[in-house]
Amino acid sequence: VQLQASGGGLVQAGGSLRLSCAASGRTVSSYAMGWFRQGPGKEQEFVATISTSRAGYYADSVKGRFTISRDDAENTVYLQMNSLKPEDTAVYFCAAPRSAWTPPFSSADRYYYWGQGTKVTVSS
Repeated sequence: VQLQASGGGLVQAGGSLRLSCAASGRTVSSYAMGWFRQGPGKEQEFVATISTSRAGYYADSVKGRFTISRDDAENTVYLQMNSLKPEDTAVYFCAAPRSAWTPPFSSADRYYYWGQGTKVTVSS
C-alpha cells in the first residue's frame, strides 16, 4: 500500500484545513486508517483513527475540532481540521495497518504503511 498525504499549508489560528490521504496499490476499504502528527521538537502523537465501519476516534487534544472520514470509492481518507491552534503545527502522517479488518488503533506501532507527511503550520 502506498499512501500519499496532501492538503497541508499555512493557516491562521481559528482557520481550517482538510488533509487527504490517497491510497494506491490496494483497496483500503477493509482497513482501519489513522492520522498521526509530529510537531517541532516533539514526539509523534496520535491524532485520529477511523474504523472500516466509519467510526472515528480522536485524541483529546483535537476532539470536537477535527473530523476523520473516508471515501472508499476514492480510496481516500480525510482529516477535516477546524478551529486550528498554533499547537496543531506539525507534520501530519496517514497510516494503515498491515492487515485488514483490524480495530482502529491509536498506537503508532500497530501501523505498517505510512505516507510521507504533509506540513501544517498554524500562525497566531
